Amino acid sequence: MILRELNVLVPDVSSKLLRNLTGLIVEAVLAGIGFVLIVPLLRAFLSDNQQAAWGWLICMSAVLIVYAALRYRMQIEGYRTAISLGDALFQRLGDHVIRLPLGWFGPKRVGELGQVAGQGVMDVMTLPAHLLRPIVSAVVTPITVICCMALFDWRLAFASGISIPVLLLLHRQIGRRVTETDQETTEAAIELENRLAEFALAQPALRLARSQIWLRQALDGRRNAARKQLKRIAPGFVSFVLVIQIGFTLALGLGTYLVLGGNISASELIALLLLLVRYVEPMIAAADLSGAVKISRNSLARMQAIFDVDELPEPATPAYPVRTEISVRNVSFSYDDKLVLSDVNFSVPANSFTAIVGPSGSGKTTLLRLVHRFWDVSSGNISIGGMDLRAIGTDCLPGLISAVFQEARLVGGSIEDNIRLGRREATRAELLKAVRQANVDELLTRLPSGLATRIGDGGARLSQGERQRIAIARALLKDAPILLLDECTSALDGLNRTLITRMLRDVSETRTIVAVTHDMQVAAAADQILFLRDGGISEAGSHRELLALQGAYASYYRRRQGSADWTLSG
Repeated sequence: MILRELNVLVPDVSSKLLRNLTGLIVEAVLAGIGFVLIVPLLRAFLSDNQQAAWGWLICMSAVLIVYAALRYRMQIEGYRTAISLGDALFQRLGDHVIRLPLGWFGPKRVGELGQVAGQGVMDVMTLPAHLLRPIVSAVVTPITVICCMALFDWRLAFASGISIPVLLLLHRQIGRRVTETDQETTEAAIELENRLAEFALAQPALRLARSQIWLRQALDGRRNAARKQLKRIAPGFVSFVLVIQIGFTLALGLGTYLVLGGNISASELIALLLLLVRYVEPMIAAADLSGAVKISRNSLARMQAIFDVDELPEPATPAYPVRTEISVRNVSFSYDDKLVLSDVNFSVPANSFTAIVGPSGSGKTTLLRLVHRFWDVSSGNISIGGMDLRAIGTDCLPGLISAVFQEARLVGGSIEDNIRLGRREATRAELLKAVRQANVDELLTRLPSGLATRIGDGGARLSQGERQRIAIARALLKDAPILLLDECTSALDGLNRTLITRMLRDVSETRTIVAVTHDMQVAAAADQILFLRDGGISEAGSHRELLALQGAYASYYRRRQGSADWTLSG
């Protein structure tokens, strides 16, 4: 079953897996034949038939030499197949993930992707590297032994095989319990990975609060899930081994009875018991393997769930607009069956500044991300320069759009490294211009290494406001004709907000800017304001025009201004 699923996921590796499986089956049959040859060898040896004993010894040696050579070859092939399988899975995951809607990458995806691309791929790679051989041996070698044992005494063969139906039932039960508990264990592991990432990135807040309760809860959840899994599957493993031992004892008792009754000789019994021991060993190993195989299959299912996420459709021939006006027509959007935007209409002229304002949860960020094509709209149309976003294609959009979001994402390295991510080939003069426009130069005066200052993982050595200014400088250096901003001044002080607002006014002469903001200073500087409420635009116009209407925007503006003047007294 799992091999068929792998063939669907990674067809390029399926031929290697099939060759590997065929070789392992031959190897297991040879092992079984080698074990069986012990019976005539011992019979001839104990009956003092030296000539026959030497013949059987040579025959067994030849079989074992071929077996050893094949085992060595298949061991190497198993590792090579595992590496090829891992490469193919990583490649397909990467190719697929990079084409998924950007909106799919929510906060919880960090742990999920990390678990699937890390432990999940390793779980699947263990199949050809470590699991396939013992699985085949646990099935093929005992069958070979039982069939050959029947040539010597069908009663012992029957006694040895009578436990197989019970073992199959136990195997299914163990697999079912592993499947049930593995989902919970994996979810606990994903939650722990998310909390660890959060713990690393939110140290200032966590230390201020002196609280690591969420991380502790995630650690406890991971431990409890592992304990629960062990408690659920341990009885099945014990029962599996117990049934094998009962079958062995039954065969031993029957063999003794046959010897005492004169039906078989003592030498034959010794040989058959040695054979039976070799039959039992791979069966006991199968008890541990069933859980590992189920875990590999569950990891494969989680990968398939990611592969089942629809990629953004791409046009056959992507187009690149020459104008930068933005038009949103009759746009509605639902996320997880929840209507977020309903029949939204507006236009953003080229080289202008538009602010989207409204209460929290009204759909502002979602609207901005639809313009960036994080998702495709449920209905309606968004176009740039008269071209539908879906006709432009995602490969062309990065050349059209720069974006700065509220949570400024930086990478480890220097300040210059992070700004140059916008456009690596930019000249020194262009870099310094972006630094000045985003007021990063003020930050550099306080740092002895200037642009070469190392900022730590994710910019951990900087404040949120400093990270936002670097992200703005990066977007400006990119010099894309459209600039999308989501609360880009939320962490800035009053002076820096004023400077950034002034800069936005200046660059809007050469760029089309759309900014989601709660900052009334930024909104007042815009050419037009779109007031979003309950997933729709209720008012649109300039700051003065909307104040004169004395409607929803004016009321919202007065509340925001009133809260800005609040002071604490005591």
